[in-house]
Amino acid sequence: MPRALSPFRHPAYRRLAVALTLSTFASGVWLVGLVWEVIRIGGGPAQLSFVSTASAVGVILPALLGGVVADRVPQKLILLVVASVELAGMALVAVLSLTDTAQLWHLAAVSFVTGMGMAFYYPAYSAWLPALVPESDLQAVNGFEGAVRPTVGQAIGPAVAGAAVGAFSPGAAVLVAAGASVLGLCALTLVPLTPVRREAVPEEERRGPVASAVADVREGFAYMVRTPWLLATLLFASLMILVMMGPLEVLTPFLIKDELGGGASDHALVLAAFGIGAAVGAMTVASLPMPRRYLTWMNLTWGLACLPLLFFGLATDVWQLVVAAFVCGVLFDGPMVIWGTLLQRRVPPHLLGRVASLDFFVSIALMPVSMALAGPVSETIGLTATFAIAGLAPLVFAVAAVFLARLPQDELAHPLRDEEPALEPVP
Repeated sequence: MPRALSPFRHPAYRRLAVALTLSTFASGVWLVGLVWEVIRIGGGPAQLSFVSTASAVGVILPALLGGVVADRVPQKLILLVVASVELAGMALVAVLSLTDTAQLWHLAAVSFVTGMGMAFYYPAYSAWLPALVPESDLQAVNGFEGAVRPTVGQAIGPAVAGAAVGAFSPGAAVLVAAGASVLGLCALTLVPLTPVRREAVPEEERRGPVASAVADVREGFAYMVRTPWLLATLLFASLMILVMMGPLEVLTPFLIKDELGGGASDHALVLAAFGIGAAVGAMTVASLPMPRRYLTWMNLTWGLACLPLLFFGLATDVWQLVVAAFVCGVLFDGPMVIWGTLLQRRVPPHLLGRVASLDFFVSIALMPVSMALAGPVSETIGLTATFAIAGLAPLVFAVAAVFLARLPQDELAHPLRDEEPALEPVP
């Protein structure tokens, strides 16, 4: 069996893969439907920034708690609750849109609540995977999911949403998302329930739930701070998100609409190009051995992945955005396979949920700021300069992370290729 398909030997993961695919499709349709619902009710970049910021704040507030819960509660139960909350939010927005009663605060409130759900979803899912598949298949799993998420979530889902918006309305697109979410929730119920990979110790029982949860968060933070490769990568990711996520998410629809004369289908095409490129990058990395210089390669490639954003501000036609988005996707999602495997193999199992939540929290802590600033900054310095900063600054941050945290020495001392012996740490 090809390495990329090896996880499907496990029935539990096959069922989870179906649930993931349907949920990812729903999220892709929802993303485009929500953007064009904001535009339908008369919103501009500032209004879309407001809705996007609400979602980002919703993710951040309970992010650390999400990791504590993921290390204590069976992860399947967490994912079922999150899926139900997302379904309720999508159904509500679909009804409001189709009845022409949607207001901006409605969309922001639903985005905030579904964002909170994501704060629990990511650490729970990350902690659950190693319980469903053996360690030898984790890189293949991350490669498959690295292909499914962009292909289905950023290509097929947005394409369907763009067609639904163009033919009917944003409300119809959101209704499609809700339907897919129902099917994904049903598929998730078929995945076996697995126990939490952690044994409670008497010391935890004596502390009480609140004090024990605080101690859990403190333990996760302590692990992050004393682990240079983890801390450096997370700080780099937070700065990268600060400068590039707002322009990419908030300004691109208005660049297409106001500067290039496009519409929802063109926006979906750009997202699809990013998704297809991401799938190519993820599957390519998943089919290859772990890079020997995996930390250096991962961080520098993420920095290079933002360079195509330079061309967003210079584009004169939608096809140029499509090409730039494809290249960006290839370079961005390849390292994600390495990152997921790295966490699952180097982080102790009893800490994986908390580390995953810290990954989620630190890397997106500045996302609300990025979303909120994107519109005002572009109005002050222009789209070209805003996208130039988004394209160039991350590479500088990546180089700094690699050398200041001495990542080359760490990756040689802790190889992830099974055939390579560990080297003595360089003093």
